Amino acid sequence: MTKKSAWNKAGKRQNKNGEVEKMARKDDILSIYTREVEGIKEAGLFKGEAPFVSPQGARVKMEDGRELLCMCANNYLGLGDNPRLIEAAKRTYDEKGYGVASVRFICGTQDIHKKLEKKISGFLGTDDTILYSSCFDANGGLFETILTAEDAVISDELNHASIVDGCRISKAETAVYRHSDMADLEKQLQRVPEQNGALIVTDGVFSMGGDIAKLPEICALAKKYGARVMVDDAHGLGVLGEGGRGTASYFGLEDQVDVYMGTFSKSLASLGGYMAASEEVADYVRHVSRPFIFSASIPPANCATALAALRHLEAHPELPERLRALSLYARRGMTDRGLKIRESALTAPTPIIPIYTYETYHTLEVARDIYDRGVYVNPTLPPATPEGEALLRTSYMATHTEALLDEAMDIMADVLVKDHE
Repeated sequence: MTKKSAWNKAGKRQNKNGEVEKMARKDDILSIYTREVEGIKEAGLFKGEAPFVSPQGARVKMEDGRELLCMCANNYLGLGDNPRLIEAAKRTYDEKGYGVASVRFICGTQDIHKKLEKKISGFLGTDDTILYSSCFDANGGLFETILTAEDAVISDELNHASIVDGCRISKAETAVYRHSDMADLEKQLQRVPEQNGALIVTDGVFSMGGDIAKLPEICALAKKYGARVMVDDAHGLGVLGEGGRGTASYFGLEDQVDVYMGTFSKSLASLGGYMAASEEVADYVRHVSRPFIFSASIPPANCATALAALRHLEAHPELPERLRALSLYARRGMTDRGLKIRESALTAPTPIIPIYTYETYHTLEVARDIYDRGVYVNPTLPPATPEGEALLRTSYMATHTEALLDEAMDIMADVLVKDHE
């Protein structure tokens, strides 16, 4: 559902009844913000954080001294506390300093930035790669760059928020198709005038449901209607495909994807984002994309850890296989214990397993109970999910063990199945 603006055309604030509230002074604005936050708190929906003081791992030590089983991180390969990555960061601090304090085109490019771009291109089999401060920035800077007002971008309804925002920023006509509904995707493609360009954009692995995009069908439709394909593989890199090369590799469709978007902040346990594509696309984007041109470069230590993570992944191709085996073990264990997970996620070989709890307040309650019993999971609520589909998003690491998973699943089942029957 589209959120209506709280401001009218005259720039005045409208309350939920559509009545205009005068917005003359700073104090008025702040008081409205305060009232809205108080309403969120009264509804029990104010979001707090749970700081931990240990490295990111299968177990984390919280600020209050408790040690919890971590079942909610995107640290899929378990590299967040890997000694080789830590050593790579320390060495780079000594050799290259902490940051470059500049954008790429002024004096913000070190050799390590180019090495990382070359490494990603080689890993994915593309001509070139461009680094961004984050994948959110990458998506925010791509659509407005490669699409014009005569183009159409067609997006899965459950794509990541950064894709949604990127589409909004662009001048292109945006169409949204029902999640993984190929008939609806084709209907949207048929509406694009033949002389206009079209870009189909999809997550490779959907971040909330853990299901995989129907990439073979998407590519077939793209070929039929002359469209391009972009895959955001933030949750697919290191998880799917040959040696963790992602969703396109998983399906053997590397030559049919035009643009890859991704991040270093999940499987590779670093920070930053990237766009990988043909030389023609990369050269153009590098000179036009505003987030690339006007954002400071990734700190060199983040480049070093991403490079070390990629090298570690190449040296240990068994890691994605281990992750898939553990994910399957968790799916079976949850089903056997009576936990409700999405049907499309039952057989997906990904480490994201949503446990559906549906109602918002119930979800918050059970999340607190599970946390108090020693398992760190997070409730996922609207607008991150559709209304009435709140869930506990659990996710797993290659460094988990079956014993740890059993311990966590027993606790979650005790809370969700026994205590709340």
